[in-house]
Amino acid sequence: MRPQRLLLGIFVASLVPVAASAADTIKIGSPMPLSGPASVYGVPVEKGAEMAVDEINANGGVLGRKLELLKRDSKASADEAVRLARELIIKDSVDFLMGTLTSAEAPAVSTIAKENKIVFVAPTSKTIQLTSPANLHPYIFRLASNTDIDGRTGAAIIAGWKDVKKVATIAPDYAYGRDAVAAFVDYIKKARPDIQIVDQQWPKLGQSDFTPFINAQMAKKPDAVFCDVFGGDFVTFAKQAGPLGYFKMINNRLADAGEVGTTDEAQALGNDYPYGIWSDAYDPVIWPGNEPAAHKTFIEHLKAYTKEKYASGWAIMGYASIYALAEGIKKAGSTNSDKVAKALLGLSFETPIGKLTFNQKSHETDAGEFWGQMVKDDHYPFAVMKDPKYLSQGPYTN
Repeated sequence: MRPQRLLLGIFVASLVPVAASAADTIKIGSPMPLSGPASVYGVPVEKGAEMAVDEINANGGVLGRKLELLKRDSKASADEAVRLARELIIKDSVDFLMGTLTSAEAPAVSTIAKENKIVFVAPTSKTIQLTSPANLHPYIFRLASNTDIDGRTGAAIIAGWKDVKKVATIAPDYAYGRDAVAAFVDYIKKARPDIQIVDQQWPKLGQSDFTPFINAQMAKKPDAVFCDVFGGDFVTFAKQAGPLGYFKMINNRLADAGEVGTTDEAQALGNDYPYGIWSDAYDPVIWPGNEPAAHKTFIEHLKAYTKEKYASGWAIMGYASIYALAEGIKKAGSTNSDKVAKALLGLSFETPIGKLTFNQKSHETDAGEFWGQMVKDDHYPFAVMKDPKYLSQGPYTN
């Protein structure tokens, strides 16, 4: 071979990995409900993740590489979420998984993550089964609160209503609802042994007609209700329960741990919102005078990014999940899931509402939520949370 050809070959070969490296993104697969009732929460979670990806990429990416979010509509179906997760791993060669909304999807996808040894960050699923000792594995990490915290918090709130003696529960009939109600019953008995559970209703996830459940519960005449119906299902439930006098019967003494205190849910219901109930949100969005500066900046950026007048209370979960994963990759100095999984253990990371840390043993952040009474405010065309208070782990909550 002549020297000129040899030199040319070396030069061309040297260009190939450089070009490949420039185009090589860190792929994050995200199965999430983007249609149907659960999309009330799923779409804003995904928007938050998109905003985080764009921010990180604008600042140079991670390890010199851009992030790429591959979005897929799971339709809140465990089977569909599993199919998509497999497709994202096998066909799209994603490096990580971040997504799913419900406690049916996440445990199913966690199994796929374990089989394929790929890190999976679950931003919103709450069932304790996701990270129970029997199901915990090196690659699963939960950013959300959990059903034990849900039940404990709901019990603490209802326990404070001293004239309440009879309580009913209503929650979706799958892991999330069953686990949350079990935790609630356990803690309410400890906090208020005098309270009697008089009724429990179990509508399916995606229930279109709540009337039989509402009527059956009203017949038992509870003083208060612990509810974990959420998303589009709560919109349907509230619109059907209101005209039947359900909320009036219990004097609006209902505590819902399904984040129906978010601006997303309040806007979806508008004037049909049952003012006076108590609920939670990871981000109350509309904050009193002690709003952290980081949160105020985040909300302004989010409104500009989504072009929405009022920001979402769910976007923060997708946003923080991407940043947590990015910090894990940086700490590991690699996109290898084994190394990133080890880096995430005990990792602390900043969010717009404060620092979170992945527990080394449980792989959870043990996150609480903001709780408050939902009230009418003339400044907004929807219900807002009055004096939101952050409640987390404790004897019954703090």
